[in-house]
Amino acid sequence: MATHQPKARMTNPAYVLPDAGPAIMNLVKAAKQGGVPESTLELVHLRASQINSCGFCVDIGAKNARKAGVSDEKLFAVAAWREAPYFTDEERAALALAEAATRLADVSDAVPDAIWDAAADHFDEKQLASIVLMVGITNLFNRLNVTVRQPAGVGF
Repeated sequence: MATHQPKARMTNPAYVLPDAGPAIMNLVKAAKQGGVPESTLELVHLRASQINSCGFCVDIGAKNARKAGVSDEKLFAVAAWREAPYFTDEERAALALAEAATRLADVSDAVPDAIWDAAADHFDEKQLASIVLMVGITNLFNRLNVTVRQPAGVGF
């Protein structure tokens, strides 16, 4: 039984400013129109959220990934996807791109050609746009939720 009952500092900014929430959700809808399997987009979302320590997004991301057909093995191993045998080459390329695009400040060449080229070997331009947009949206969600301390398992 959970004893830690975190409370958000404020209502999520996406809901405080009336035009923000629908605009963000339209971006999510657009990202899903690139032809990338929803399960892959959910893995990308989950991994970026883990990197950014966004408990709310990790919680909802795991639930959405499961709904999209992601196996428990993948859900449990996504943080260690390089060492786990459960991921396809396409998923690995998408996860590598998601990590690089999330950790922009960690290295001088944040998204090196090798990572981009590996992703481009598996995804066409429309699909790459979908993945890059999902990573950007996820990082936006993460920054909003971490800043206001949006608790996991609780609605906005």
